[in-house]
Amino acid sequence: MSKIPDDRLYTDDHEWAQAAEGDADLIVIGITDHAQKALGDITYVELPEVGDELASGDGFGEVESNKSVSQLFAPVGGEVAEINEGLEDNPEMVNDDPYGDGWLVKIRIQTKAELARLLKPWQYSEELEASD
Repeated sequence: MSKIPDDRLYTDDHEWAQAAEGDADLIVIGITDHAQKALGDITYVELPEVGDELASGDGFGEVESNKSVSQLFAPVGGEVAEINEGLEDNPEMVNDDPYGDGWLVKIRIQTKAELARLLKPWQYSEELEASD
């Protein structure tokens, strides 16, 4: 069973979103435990540039593994405020800690209303169970 922390929101594309500590307009984005397990050993992560503007649902990078290449999709729209530069030299951090050190980007959101359409933890869990 995949870990699904209850302190963040999810997409059916297996990304998670969480407000950054101390700044509710800054949203930390990553991929779920389920996604990293499905990918296998991650060997490369391609991320956008700081300052890029993304709309909700836009592709913003790729995760490459020994099994496949998967597109990343923005769960919310806004400006890329920060990328996890540590992934350049250590992409395996996504496998080791997908909800912590393996985060991907931080986006300054345009509107908090976008968060309302993301999946709650129990909804994401139900989606995973239905897809098994």
